[in-house]
Amino acid sequence: MDCRDKANKSIGCTVSQCRHHCNVSNNCTLDKIEVGTHESNPTKVECTDCESFMPKD
Repeated sequence: MDCRDKANKSIGCTVSQCRHHCNVSNNCTLDKIEVGTHESNPTKVECTDCESFMPKD
């Protein structure tokens, strides 16, 4: 899929398993993403999550 016209150059992404990933440019195709955490006191990058993630069909 060529998604260059939808790639958001402000949101880099390398998670190719996500429905919103633009595989030709390693960018997200969403206008905005939600970032959250699964920890009560996040202190490392591993504590954060892209809550806009949707698995590919």
